[in-house]
Amino acid sequence: MSAIALLFGAMLVFVQGHATPQLSPEKMVILQVRVTNAQLKPVTDVPQERFQVLEDGVPQSITLFSNRQVPLSYGLVIDCSGSLRSQLPAVINAGMKIVSSNTAEDETFLVRFISSDKLYVEQELTSEKELLIKRLERFYIEAGQTAVVDAVYASAEKLAKLKIQPGQVRRKALILVTDGEDRNSFYKADQLFSLLGTTDIQVYVVGFTNELPEKSRPKALELLKRLALDTGGRAFISESRKELTSVSEQIIQDIRTQYTIGYVPTQSNAKNNFHKVQVSIADDPAQEKRIAVTRLGYEAVAQSTH
Repeated sequence: MSAIALLFGAMLVFVQGHATPQLSPEKMVILQVRVTNAQLKPVTDVPQERFQVLEDGVPQSITLFSNRQVPLSYGLVIDCSGSLRSQLPAVINAGMKIVSSNTAEDETFLVRFISSDKLYVEQELTSEKELLIKRLERFYIEAGQTAVVDAVYASAEKLAKLKIQPGQVRRKALILVTDGEDRNSFYKADQLFSLLGTTDIQVYVVGFTNELPEKSRPKALELLKRLALDTGGRAFISESRKELTSVSEQIIQDIRTQYTIGYVPTQSNAKNNFHKVQVSIADDPAQEKRIAVTRLGYEAVAQSTH
């Protein structure tokens, strides 16, 4: 794969192509699962025995289960191209609200992006909330051809490389704020979704698509909604800055109220490249309907021999 130049801070970094990790059949698959009722309110009291997991249509045995809050590592990825000029102050305030909700064990990194040569890591992973807020206050608008796909690709790759201590469960997420119009990315959308398919990163999207030209809006919406759907995240398509306070509160709630489910896949479909995953909750006549939301599946790609 050809190199892409990413400008991180003042240093030019060349990413030489992503080496996709192999997911062997013996490796446990970890799913982060949101459970809601019919009104999309979180439900946190579903016992393990009511969950059902299918991989490629085959029932799986759950070997890891937790509904407790676990540490979170996430990136706040903000579009600072000219199209978001009017929304940026409200976006920064919403970002500060999200960062302020971090627990002592959470860690966040900040990305400000415009075009492919203007992808800046403004703050590396840190648990220092005051530092994150100070960095957010420095965000500003620049001209350039928006590279949404490249920004998410670089951020996801960065988060995927995070080392997790043995025995520790840590949730990973990206919170993307953009209008969704990709104008000049190096990577293609299919490459991005292939990368995301090899990770357990959830993508939460705040999309300001209402000010896009009518002909550009459908493609932008498709990209943003797929980012959320494929990864088990959630897309918030905002009509105005006034909605951001409510949206930030919902993102905080969604990230904090999830189940962690793990299973070791059966061997029956080991030759498949993409494994479709479905999580459901058995009906209980005494309770209202529960809806389980997680990533659509995962991609197991053999390691390159080169």
